[in-house]
Amino acid sequence: MLVCHCNMITEKEIERTIVGLLDADPWQLIVPAKVYHALSKRGRCCGCFPNVVETIIRVTEDYHTRSEANAVEIVSHLDRVRGLRGQYGSRRHEGRTTNHRAA
Repeated sequence: MLVCHCNMITEKEIERTIVGLLDADPWQLIVPAKVYHALSKRGRCCGCFPNVVETIIRVTEDYHTRSEANAVEIVSHLDRVRGLRGQYGSRRHEGRTTNHRAA
């Protein structure tokens, strides 16, 4: 599935990049800018970033579930991520405002 129409990036490319970043350091903070940098791309309209964040969370959860890390560490880390997503991931923080003008 195509996630970023501006850069023609698929969901599989993003997932592979996230797994590669997690292989290098399983507990690093992965954000859309880091994923795009690893792909040698730049966010243009950034309308895809909320979907990229959801993909990062999903892939990170799956990665740590499959790893041999301590279950308590995983739950604690994921609870913090979910809390931040609840705090900052609301609709008012996503997309453009209604009065947004591109030009």
